[in-house]
Amino acid sequence: MIGRTVLVTGAGRGIGRAEALHLAEAGANVVVNDPGVDIDGRGGDVRVAAAVADEIRARGGRAVADTGSVADWDDARRMVERAVDEFGDLHAVVNNAATEVNKGLDRLSEREFDDVVAVKLKGTFAVSHWAAVHWRARVEAGVRADRAIVNTASGSGLLNPLPTQSNYAAANAAVAAMTIVHALELRRWGVRVNCVSPSMVRTRLTAGVPGSDMTAPDVVAPLVTYLVGDGCPLTGQVLSVRGGSIAVNRGWSLGPRVDSGGKPWTVDAVAAALATVEVEDPFDALTASLGGALGLSSREEVEKLVNAQLG
Repeated sequence: MIGRTVLVTGAGRGIGRAEALHLAEAGANVVVNDPGVDIDGRGGDVRVAAAVADEIRARGGRAVADTGSVADWDDARRMVERAVDEFGDLHAVVNNAATEVNKGLDRLSEREFDDVVAVKLKGTFAVSHWAAVHWRARVEAGVRADRAIVNTASGSGLLNPLPTQSNYAAANAAVAAMTIVHALELRRWGVRVNCVSPSMVRTRLTAGVPGSDMTAPDVVAPLVTYLVGDGCPLTGQVLSVRGGSIAVNRGWSLGPRVDSGGKPWTVDAVAAALATVEVEDPFDALTASLGGALGLSSREEVEKLVNAQLG
């Protein structure tokens, strides 16, 4: 890790800050990106990124602050250029930036949907795009090195899409899918692409979520440091992190199926066939995943809580 340069987005607070500090302690040069916005993406404070960069330097590490928005195409290009200008090259990107606006489908506005997706999904794409442009140019110039991208998804989107999170859950699921695409595309240039999916981590975004088993933001940092390190063999993986466990996700997989027997389907035939298939109610899945953490033991209790939050 010593001498490798890593750009971490959303590194001013929470999980991103913990990742930046851990990477610096391991010897990496760190570009600390964070515009210092509120949870919903509004506002901005240049002191947020600067404070983390100062903390790294005070500990003897090397870091520079960047306050660009990952959702801005030119800002994404400039933060990649800043890494190269400051430290001579860019070896890895950690796409961590996210915002959140939690509202039910009937109350969520177009702007609130677009803003969250812009940071999480477009931002991950934009920074990865400009990093890939740089890395392709380096390969074409005859310089090959171990490169890595680590994206960040969430349990909300992969394992238990939460009510009020149309924007956040959809964007995180898309980031996981995009991880696989980019792993396939960038392998030829020596770039590994993986994704971490934290759950039940206490950050600004989860401050209002009940649960006694919330863990500190630094629980994800050792995994991220491993994934961006020179020589890590993994690529195309989506890894869930909850407490002390790391699990490999398999993505969408085919379950029970019915077959028409070579005949054209009719509505009645579809109804009869699917009536024989065991399906899972999403509230049952939510209860199994989060019920214990919420202190709820039945699906009815979970559904009641969800409906109360929806208003």
